[in-house]
Amino acid sequence: MILEIINKKRLGKELSYKELDYFFNGYLNGEIADYQMASLLMAICINGMTDEEIFSLTKIFIDSGDILDFSDIEGIKVDKHSTGGIGDKTTLVIAPIVASLGIPVIKMSGRGLGYTGGTIDKLESIPGFRIDLKEKEIFEQVKDIGVVVTGQTKDLAPMDKVIYALRDVTGTVSSIPLIASSIMSKKIASDADKILIDIKVGNGALLKTKEEAKKLSELMIKIGEVYGREVRTIISDMNTPLGKCIGNALEVLEAVDVLKGKEDSTNLFNLCVELATEMVSMGKDVSKEDARKLVLESIDTGKALKKFEEMVKYQNGDLTAIKVSDKTIKIKANKTGEIKKINALELGKLSLALGAGKIKKSDKIDYSVGIKLNKLVGSYVKAGDLLMTLYVNKDAIDVNIDDIFTIE
Repeated sequence: MILEIINKKRLGKELSYKELDYFFNGYLNGEIADYQMASLLMAICINGMTDEEIFSLTKIFIDSGDILDFSDIEGIKVDKHSTGGIGDKTTLVIAPIVASLGIPVIKMSGRGLGYTGGTIDKLESIPGFRIDLKEKEIFEQVKDIGVVVTGQTKDLAPMDKVIYALRDVTGTVSSIPLIASSIMSKKIASDADKILIDIKVGNGALLKTKEEAKKLSELMIKIGEVYGREVRTIISDMNTPLGKCIGNALEVLEAVDVLKGKEDSTNLFNLCVELATEMVSMGKDVSKEDARKLVLESIDTGKALKKFEEMVKYQNGDLTAIKVSDKTIKIKANKTGEIKKINALELGKLSLALGAGKIKKSDKIDYSVGIKLNKLVGSYVKAGDLLMTLYVNKDAIDVNIDDIFTIE
């Protein structure tokens, strides 16, 4: 039956709920091997899935574990997810902003897919920070301080965890049906009342075209309707990296700077304000204009920063102990002109080479390495000016400036 199901999807035919349930639960239970699951994932990646298949797969993911109940938490719980990109640390900024305005935020985040670390990897760069909270601990923390960012609880959509890890190393990360089922199963199982999805598009994202992003957006909204959840989406650019830093500890420190109001002219700041505005609008049922005022006020008054520090302390983290490598390589401009483009994908590949992401499931991430951009798109540079600083723990790093920076 295993080969029949793989071949059926390889030929582009629709799989029944029973067939999907047999295959995916078989993998979860260890009865189906990695290479067999990888074959089916690749067939799905190439041939796609019908809406019915996607609804079935989402249900299978949800039913593989516990469905959390946070109905005793007062207020509308708004969750946010990003499809990921180079330098994306928005959760670290917007969760404390939204929580500081009285909207409970229960955020269960994942590890990195591909080039850089995920939100959980970034938070683990803070010494002592706990990302393995139990349901009771999550409940108590949200009641006490209104915000928690943690990894998936052990029994929340465990199917997604194992598929997520396999997709990362089998070239099946960018499958729209798999992205939709993965994200929505976690959001529904974690009892979010309303859901905001940040869909990244560009050469540094999973999705390369706006058409793909619109397709994913429509699919997420449909799944939300099936489960009675309001879903909003934002499509944002990922041809250029988000912010100035790429790498786990570096991105945490940059997020802190955004919360301090120090990075208010970057694309990272602008996107964080846009996302937080949507979440506050949903959570408080107010206009986007009023929500935006509240968001900016939270940053300006320091309320958001205080909430972030409160969350880190509550989860045993020590921000003062975060470290980046003290070994650096300076990359300088080889010509004079204006920076027209900074290639997010090439920076992602470079960060992976430094050790900030994973190639194999067994790889360990080096939290202390990464890239800091010293110049952004639109900057005028002279030959010899500092373009970026690499924080490294390796001696030999191959960097082709012309692949990353377009200077004209």
